[in-house]
Amino acid sequence: MELAYYSDYAVRLVNSEEPARGKDSLTSVEAVRDLFGGNQSAARRATDADVTRFRSVRARLRAVFEAADKGDETLAVDLLNSLLLEFPVSPQISGHDFRDDDGRPLWHMHLADHPSNATAGYAAIAAMGLAFHLTEYGVDRLGLCEAPPCRNAYLDTSTNRSRRYCSDRCATRANVAAYRARKRLEADRADRTGLAADSAQRATANGER
Repeated sequence: MELAYYSDYAVRLVNSEEPARGKDSLTSVEAVRDLFGGNQSAARRATDADVTRFRSVRARLRAVFEAADKGDETLAVDLLNSLLLEFPVSPQISGHDFRDDDGRPLWHMHLADHPSNATAGYAAIAAMGLAFHLTEYGVDRLGLCEAPPCRNAYLDTSTNRSRRYCSDRCATRANVAAYRARKRLEADRADRTGLAADSAQRATANGER
């Protein structure tokens, strides 16, 4: 499993809540287990108590993205470091489930967590994955969607650091809104120009009288 994969854990958890819309899908132990994706052995450790614990970690991860979005690199790193200290992992070389054409293991780095509960295991993987992404690509690659009121988290992997939205849907919605705003502005300018022209014509007509 590639280390970059683990950063998706952080994004999935942060985006389980949409504060501006008042939505929160993290309301049950089943929702917690869904966040683990294919890691079902880890998901089975989740209990009802993890719902509250996951929400606490989610708030701290969102704070990392918010700091990065505001350009405060030092704060983003400090917040992430605090998570790394609280939820440590052990790197291990693994070759399970991956074989080359000769049947030999394809060795790769794997993060082994040693959790006391499901939250600790998930938080350790999410924080480490986010740390790898941050140090590899830069703090400015951690973003929050610019299409209001979304503000979902995303990881910018574009070649020119141009990503501003969490999804194609939000990008389209933002572009449509910007287009409509430009059209309204053009219409307002045309109206003002027309009114000014009318006023000038009336003033000329009054002068000729």
